[in-house]
Amino acid sequence: MLRTDRFLNIRRDPHSDELLARGGDSEAHSVLQRAGFIAVVRLHETYHRAPTGLTQDDETRLATDAVARLRAAGYHIDCDTDFDTDARPASYLPLGSSVAHLAERIREATTTDEAADALTELTAAHDGILAALDDVLTATADFHDGLGQASDPYTARRLRYLADEHLRVIRSDLAHTRNTLADRHAPHPGRSTCTYEVPAAERERSAVCACPPPPRTLPAPPAVIPGLRR
Repeated sequence: MLRTDRFLNIRRDPHSDELLARGGDSEAHSVLQRAGFIAVVRLHETYHRAPTGLTQDDETRLATDAVARLRAAGYHIDCDTDFDTDARPASYLPLGSSVAHLAERIREATTTDEAADALTELTAAHDGILAALDDVLTATADFHDGLGQASDPYTARRLRYLADEHLRVIRSDLAHTRNTLADRHAPHPGRSTCTYEVPAAERERSAVCACPPPPRTLPAPPAVIPGLRR
C-alpha cells in the first residue's frame, strides 16, 4: 500500500500566486526547510511557503531545488512545469542524525555504563552537544543585537534567557543523570544480552539458552456488561 506521506504538491496557488508546498512527512518537511521554505503550522495542516521578498525567478529556483532534493530522497512530487527537473543532488547525513544516533545507542544500551557513555556526548562541559547549543544561542543573540529593527533587542534577550535559564537546567539535570548512571556499573535488568549459552548443569541439553522465560501475560477478564447477570 502506498504511503500518502511520501507524496507532495509544490505549486503556485491559483488565487494568491503564492508558492506553496503541501504534503509529506517530517523528513520531507526538513528537506523543504533546508531548501529555503518556511513552515506554516495550522490546526489541521502544516504546509510550507516561500520566504517573503523573493522575486519570481528566485522562487522558481527555490522550488526547483526542493523538487530535486525531495525526488532524490524518494518522494513523489506533483509540481508546476516550471519547477520540474531531472536533477538529483547528492544527499548527506544532517548534523541532527548524530544526535539521533545517540538516542539509538541509549535504546540499545544493556548497562548503565553504555547509557552514561552516550549521555557524555551531550553533557561534556567543553565540547558536548548542549555546550555547542549554548554557543549557538549566544551567537544568534549577538547577531540580533545590532540588526536594526525594534524587536531585535527583545529577540536577543529572549535567546539569552533560553540559554541561561532553560538550557542550563537541561544541562544540569542531564549531567546529574549521566554521573549517576556512570557510578552504578549495573546491567539493565530488562535488556540483558543473550549469549545463547547453556549452563553445564542444565539437564536438558536441547535448551537454547539460559535466559529466563518471558513473563506470563494473564488474559484480560471479560468486560462486565451492566444489567447482565451471571
